[in-house]
Amino acid sequence: MIQRFDVGARLSEMAVYNGVAYLAGQVPDSEDLDIGGQTRETLASIDALLARAGTDKSRILMAQIFLADMADFDGMNAVWDAWVVPGQTPPRATVQAPLANAKYRVEIVVTAAVG
Repeated sequence: MIQRFDVGARLSEMAVYNGVAYLAGQVPDSEDLDIGGQTRETLASIDALLARAGTDKSRILMAQIFLADMADFDGMNAVWDAWVVPGQTPPRATVQAPLANAKYRVEIVVTAAVG
């Protein structure tokens, strides 16, 4: 059975199937924050969704990070490095891409093991 969370007309925020949680791209709540603030808000959203699925950041299988500007790479990494669980850092890709909202500086997609 597929479980979907926060189902909308266009997307669900998360789907859980066969022991894996698939999160939609998570973005910050506040558009006016710097990259550190936007990254913290985005990671907090990821933490909350993973908790709802019964898992946490130590069980992330893969992360994809989209930055509007690669000049924010170091600032995003400073927050990321403080957030990840030492010894449990997931495989990750980081790319520059135009984001859906021009004021967003970061979007993060993760998949995580559940159970």
